[in-house]
Amino acid sequence: MLRLTELKLPLDHSPDDLTQALLVKLGVPASALMSYSIFRRAVDARKKSQIFLVYSLDVKVKQEAALLKKHHGKNHIGPAPDTSYRFVAEAPSHLPHRPIVIGTGPCGLFAGLLLAQMGFKPIILERGKAVRERTQDTWGLWRQGVLNPESNVQYGEGGAGTFSDGKLYSQIKDPKHHGRKVLQEFVKAGAPEEILYISRPHIGTFRLVGMVEAMRANIISLGGEIRFSSRVTDVCVTRDAQGQGQVTGVTLANGETLATEHVVLAVGHSARDIFAMLYERGVYVEAKPFAIGVRIEHPQALIDQARFGRFAGHPILGAAEYKLVHHADNNRAAYSFCMCPGGTVVASASEPNHLVTNGMSQYSRNERNANSAIVVGITPEVDYPGHPLAGIAFQRHWEQRAFELGGSNYRAPAQRLGDFLAGRPSTHLGEVHPSYRPGVTPADLSQCLPDFVTHTLRQALPAFEQQIKGFAMDDALLTAVETRTSSPIRITRGDDFQSLNTRGLYPAGEGAGYAGGIFSAGVDGIKVAEALAMDLTGGATASGGAHKGGDWS
Repeated sequence: MLRLTELKLPLDHSPDDLTQALLVKLGVPASALMSYSIFRRAVDARKKSQIFLVYSLDVKVKQEAALLKKHHGKNHIGPAPDTSYRFVAEAPSHLPHRPIVIGTGPCGLFAGLLLAQMGFKPIILERGKAVRERTQDTWGLWRQGVLNPESNVQYGEGGAGTFSDGKLYSQIKDPKHHGRKVLQEFVKAGAPEEILYISRPHIGTFRLVGMVEAMRANIISLGGEIRFSSRVTDVCVTRDAQGQGQVTGVTLANGETLATEHVVLAVGHSARDIFAMLYERGVYVEAKPFAIGVRIEHPQALIDQARFGRFAGHPILGAAEYKLVHHADNNRAAYSFCMCPGGTVVASASEPNHLVTNGMSQYSRNERNANSAIVVGITPEVDYPGHPLAGIAFQRHWEQRAFELGGSNYRAPAQRLGDFLAGRPSTHLGEVHPSYRPGVTPADLSQCLPDFVTHTLRQALPAFEQQIKGFAMDDALLTAVETRTSSPIRITRGDDFQSLNTRGLYPAGEGAGYAGGIFSAGVDGIKVAEALAMDLTGGATASGGAHKGGDWS
């Protein structure tokens, strides 16, 4: 199999055009071509007047060895790498205790799935409800302003990523093809096959619901167990005189204790009670940077036109995205985060009397507005010093301010961009209709943002106009507050993926500070499951030697 890369064709090319282009690139007649498949398809939209599709293809040809020799040394033609996934271990016939996974977000699901596929029959604990029941509770907040603290956008089967754009791409390096494994499992669970090859794949909320259910069924069929409404209140740890600990079990809210020596902690970035409990138990926790800001909404047609020009609306391109950054004069940076084309701004609180925003899109991305977080980076050294959990207190303060500013009823404070830049409260909304439910209240957002964030945003938003014409339109709508960009803490782990001072505890995913999004969280879940399996079977760490196991491709 050959890998042919950087094959560029016009946006409206035909399948025959692609075939002809690869034959020309390889310098072979049609009779030499046996088959080909698309490994990757990206969009080159650097010039709006001339947008291209860029392909990487896996090609089978006759006399492959001779062709490779002919093209030896050329950058874009070579042997196709093996991207199949190989298990690192296989469960022994008897284990004293089953491993436990806490959380059923992307990280917990993939950790549990991989452990089940290797035969370890994990017990997976989720404080929230199954995904469809959880969806009903989430709509209760969006439609009626009623928050269920244990079943919401943050808690429940599928994790926070279930109510998002469903983005499946990341900048992480993936030499062992863990990411390919994530995408293949998603396709197996019902995702469209295009996610295997398009450069910026996404799924959307409605499709994610069915996929999460399919993954749950797969885990159970392999001997795993999933318990909903099973909130963990304690991780049992014994410590020696030097402070080094060993996990011995977990305790649930109903008083039940489950014995185990191996716990995957995949609780997500909003499990504040878990973070506090772990700190009290002596688990090493440190504060980490995150970001705070607002959601901004524009007409999606404006973003499409700015990005794609005359090609706006083309079915292959879909709804346009953007990625922006600006460095202000106060040494702060504002940047776009979790941009949701054709989506909605959603209520994402997990604690009573707090207000949090996030963004969500369906697979079709066909809602009228584009939305994105525009946030400012903050650090523990400067903004919340003195305690590992100080970032949580920082988040809570601004979430409470936003709740009060919105009317103390889960309506969000919102402001026209023109008013925000002018420093005056909004008294009415304009052309851009808010998508946030249960509704918005015109306000002055500087009252629920730190002064340095307000200052930075007032510099950044006009600067973004230089990259996207119309971005600084007066009627663009800002909604506050966005605080859950990432975890405010890191539960630090070593090269063996275990807590620095608590053996058997495997901090994982976004909540532990090791991922940012569905894709990277899924990859981290796989890596942690590998490390746990190697420890249970007496092998090397996941980053070390490979245990002979089965193949999955």
